[in-house]
Amino acid sequence: MDDKHLYSNFEYETALSVAPGVKQPEQVSNSYVERMRALRMKEPSVEELVSGILHGDRILLSRAITLVESSRFEHQKKAQDVIERCLPYSGKSVRLGITGVPGAGKSTTIEALGKMLTAHNHKVAVLAIDPSSERSRGSILGDKTRMEELSVDPNAFIRPSPSAGSLGGVARKTREIITLCEAAGFDVVIVETVGVGQSEVAAHSMVDFFLLLQLANTGDELQGIKRGIMEMADMISINKCELDRQRSELSAAQFRNALHLFPMPESGWTVKVTLCSAYTKEGIEELWNSVMDYVTFTKGNGYFYQKRQQQNLRIMTEAIENGLRERFYSTPGIEERIEQLSKEILENKISPYAAADQLLER
Repeated sequence: MDDKHLYSNFEYETALSVAPGVKQPEQVSNSYVERMRALRMKEPSVEELVSGILHGDRILLSRAITLVESSRFEHQKKAQDVIERCLPYSGKSVRLGITGVPGAGKSTTIEALGKMLTAHNHKVAVLAIDPSSERSRGSILGDKTRMEELSVDPNAFIRPSPSAGSLGGVARKTREIITLCEAAGFDVVIVETVGVGQSEVAAHSMVDFFLLLQLANTGDELQGIKRGIMEMADMISINKCELDRQRSELSAAQFRNALHLFPMPESGWTVKVTLCSAYTKEGIEELWNSVMDYVTFTKGNGYFYQKRQQQNLRIMTEAIENGLRERFYSTPGIEERIEQLSKEILENKISPYAAADQLLER
């Protein structure tokens, strides 16, 4: 019998159902399914969302994050109300940023680290900085499938990157999601970047500790790393060291030598270079110990709090810039005026600067 006849009499009342003859996944409890069905029929209020988040309700946390990611005006207004009410309960986590070249094993490392932390009663949230492709308007959403064990851990929460947005928009939404996750009781927030473009800068602007993952190569790896990325790193770790110990040690030595040429970081922290293996779990505990050593050190000299204050000021500046941009483009008739002046620029009737001045005078 073909599939068409096999399923022809089956009623799919909800996407939460599974096909006939297939056992319900063990990690999805019946009570969870019933709550999801109930919530789908009802739009939770701001008060319900905030209360649920503060009580660690993952379903309501996810609903609030969906509002944050939405581009609809009414959703954005509601999301801001939720964020403002959650703000006093945030800020108590350790925020860890992880970047690295494609193939460096970021997701595998995050899963190994996350599983170790949840085993020690930490609550871990994993987020991503992944601006959408300008061509496809899609983003990489595979992190959750690559972290199979962590994704079903009751003490972990994985949220793929918001899709269809510019880097600035994705970064803003990620900061807001961090606030919600912290209010929900997650004491470790890990932000992963795709490892290309300016996403590292965006991630660095919202975390306490920045880890750069690298692979052991033939000695040319330093040529392909931007100086700015290395200067942002609080720790460099050579991953997959189990594949070639000698080359991994050589790469680590090269990075240590290169770091000697850099000025002392503003934090006063000496950047460490270590080896790790997300596959064998070697160096994962040392990695976390270094994070906590950094937190203790920078809290002691005040840099930890100073950096967070500077990050908050940057958020305000970016919010002002975004607000002015949105108000400008929402001005009645502005699109037609831009199109008209664009034609005049192409016909050499007006300079770009004069055209911009005319638009800003409106």
